[in-house]
Amino acid sequence: MVGVTAVLGTLTAVLASFLLKLLGASGEALVQAAGFMHLVSPFLPLVCYGMAQSALLRCVGDARRSMQVTVVGAIVSAILDPILIFGFDMGLTGAAISTIISRGTVVAFGFFSLREHRMLEMPRLWAIAPATRQIGAVALPAIATNLATPVGGLFTTHFMSRFGLEAITGQATIERIVPVAFAFVFALTGSVGPIMSQNLGAGRKDRVREALYASLKLTALCVLLTWAILAAFHTPILHLFASKGVAAHIVTLFCCWLVASYFFVGLLFVSNTAFNNLGHPFYSTGFNWGRATLGTIPFVWIGSFYGPIGILIGQSLGVVIFGSLAALTAFRVIKKL
Repeated sequence: MVGVTAVLGTLTAVLASFLLKLLGASGEALVQAAGFMHLVSPFLPLVCYGMAQSALLRCVGDARRSMQVTVVGAIVSAILDPILIFGFDMGLTGAAISTIISRGTVVAFGFFSLREHRMLEMPRLWAIAPATRQIGAVALPAIATNLATPVGGLFTTHFMSRFGLEAITGQATIERIVPVAFAFVFALTGSVGPIMSQNLGAGRKDRVREALYASLKLTALCVLLTWAILAAFHTPILHLFASKGVAAHIVTLFCCWLVASYFFVGLLFVSNTAFNNLGHPFYSTGFNWGRATLGTIPFVWIGSFYGPIGILIGQSLGVVIFGSLAALTAFRVIKKL
């Protein structure tokens, strides 16, 4: 898996300018974005390592360190981004360096944590083929599921690029805020899966349902708290990212209102975790691709007639629909266990 990621990262770096032109990038924006991708893409295997380490820690019941693997990266990025981007005036190059250091820190912390559990050893060639078959039955649908989100993002970026560099800057600012603001939600969706699986194996369907309820409650609480913080401090955030014009309007709308839509993103993520751990991985694939296509393209297209603000609102409406449908389906799956 790491090898495949390395190949894809290299191809992305080589084809960066071509891919960005497809998204509507041109001029200085194209040059800057291509430079960012040239730096960051070769380090994509670090993301793969970090995710694998987090999953291994969950498997041995070390939920705290599993969450810390994710949070450490977000914290490092939150600290280094403003220092390198604004303090040293490095722009996107600073953002790229921050991203690489953040991913490297995640991998280093993951290896350090796994050593305490003695979870690392040299690979055995005879075990690769049977393990690949067993893991692939769940992993391939999960991979297809995760591919949906960037595909939906491509459509949104394509429509947003029609409104100029400031609109893209506002969208990029939101994308930098989200991993930090919702680190808990993303960690929660990973940690709840083993809890559901263990209770399913014990024949405790009631606890599986209870785990899903608890996850949704925690997601709602986290989003409400984040919403309150971002709304209260949206002006300093605008100054921190030097947002002006359209970018400022986009970031303000997100911090004050659209951040609430991430509750439904949480619904979708938690539901996907339930599907993957309760024997229905293709449900995850279906809902994620539904959100990335039917829940994104028509809503964003209609919203584009009202400018970049309309695009963001359209995107949020799509996730409200598919997040709600996914949660209802997850409860239905548990009911039929």
